[in-house]
Amino acid sequence: MSLIDLENVTFNYDGTPLLEKITARLLPGEHVVLLGPNGTGKSTLVRLLMHQITPDSGRIQFHPHKVFKALDQHLVLPKEETVIQYLSGVYQELFDLEKRMQHLYQAAAISDEATQHKKINQASRIQETLNNSDFYQVQTEILKVITGLGLDASVLDQTIGTLSGGMRSKVKLSEILLSNADIMLLDEPSNFLDESQVDWLLKYLKRLPNAFIVVTHEDRIAKEIATTVWALEQKSIQVYRGDYAFYLKERAQRAEQHQKAYKAQQKYIAKTEAFIAKNIANAKTTRRAQSRRKQLAKLERLSALEKQKTYQFTFPEATPTGKEVCILENLSIGYQDPLVEPISMTIRKGEKWAITGENGVGKTTLVRTLMGELEALEGQSQWIDTARINYFSQDHHLDPTLTPFQIVQQQFPDYDQKKVYATLARFGIRNDKALRPIKTLSGGEQSKVRLSLLWPIQSNVFILDEPTNHLDVAIKAALKDALIAYQGTLILVSHERDFYEDICPIELQLERSAS
Repeated sequence: MSLIDLENVTFNYDGTPLLEKITARLLPGEHVVLLGPNGTGKSTLVRLLMHQITPDSGRIQFHPHKVFKALDQHLVLPKEETVIQYLSGVYQELFDLEKRMQHLYQAAAISDEATQHKKINQASRIQETLNNSDFYQVQTEILKVITGLGLDASVLDQTIGTLSGGMRSKVKLSEILLSNADIMLLDEPSNFLDESQVDWLLKYLKRLPNAFIVVTHEDRIAKEIATTVWALEQKSIQVYRGDYAFYLKERAQRAEQHQKAYKAQQKYIAKTEAFIAKNIANAKTTRRAQSRRKQLAKLERLSALEKQKTYQFTFPEATPTGKEVCILENLSIGYQDPLVEPISMTIRKGEKWAITGENGVGKTTLVRTLMGELEALEGQSQWIDTARINYFSQDHHLDPTLTPFQIVQQQFPDYDQKKVYATLARFGIRNDKALRPIKTLSGGEQSKVRLSLLWPIQSNVFILDEPTNHLDVAIKAALKDALIAYQGTLILVSHERDFYEDICPIELQLERSAS
């Protein structure tokens, strides 16, 4: 039996179809990668699978006796719990058994001989269950997973509310992996992971006998883990039962076949319509023309293949700065304790720096300190007075109740309606999406709205903190071209080497402070 069955699932937003008659099924042990550009409905499908919304028609059925766990882009975690409390919850049944066992042993110690024997036997059976469940390896397994995802053991004692968004995402991902759920849904799990952590995750997922669906824009992930590809195309899912290489080959063949069938059908329609127009009023041939008209009315018409979206934009530049743009002198960053050794360096006009390093090492903290959002622990950083900074913050969140149109209009009140729409359209946010509340858009679409807010701003210094999270291949390629073309000074925080290595000839790799 299938673990998940989707049958003719259709979902509309304000009357506009987003998903139409989707039919697919997840089989036991199947490793599915869900692909599709931003805006094609991946986030909507995730929300449908998580029962956050319901389809307008069709049916989604889960196997009734299988455990389902999901990582989505909108994390809700208990802020007051420590990480170890939260992760230990995965094993709550085993902890309860341990308490029961201890209670039985304690009760046996004060019971008569017959009762004592009975309670010891019960406790021994529980002990055997705990041993068979590797209960005494729980702490080791938790440490293995969190460290594999780039979290230090010290995080276990921290409350979840004190963690950064990236760290919370890793905690949730750890909980799902530890749960050993029969069905796992992971929406963009590589966000906030560096290369080594992605490698660890892919090896972990490949070994799993469990079924999962992973939503991703990264070819690297799809190549490594897919045994089946679900491709969102033309508002529906095309299922490719094979690995990523099979998907690429089969997709090209299907596209070619579809295009031939579409052209042939268009030729038939044109020929038939011409016959009808010529013969409908002729007394001798009108019945034949009416018959052809009925045939056309019943014809299931093929749609033309959607053209792949492309983007093209540059970021306007202000009057150049002087030579020394930013000077760092023994700059110590962190909160109570320094995260890295003090930094002394000079960032010069036109230089392009990639800030890299493992997650949690302080990349975002460095950027926030340079921007004056955090105070330095010691030392200082000084910007040249002619610096005009354009800044993309990883932690910036848009008002979920506003539409993209309202957000751009608030940012640029002198823009007329046409210019607001044009600004958003440049980044793929067309009229229908421009008037929807931000909270209904996918993570990739929200990132595109944030990029649209940067596009009109003239700058000579550009700072971007992980701008590629959630972005699809096409918009990422356009952003890369725009940053290569940018003539000002650039500071780019990124975990994607394929993205930043062609942009930034200078790399500052942060390493944890020895102290």
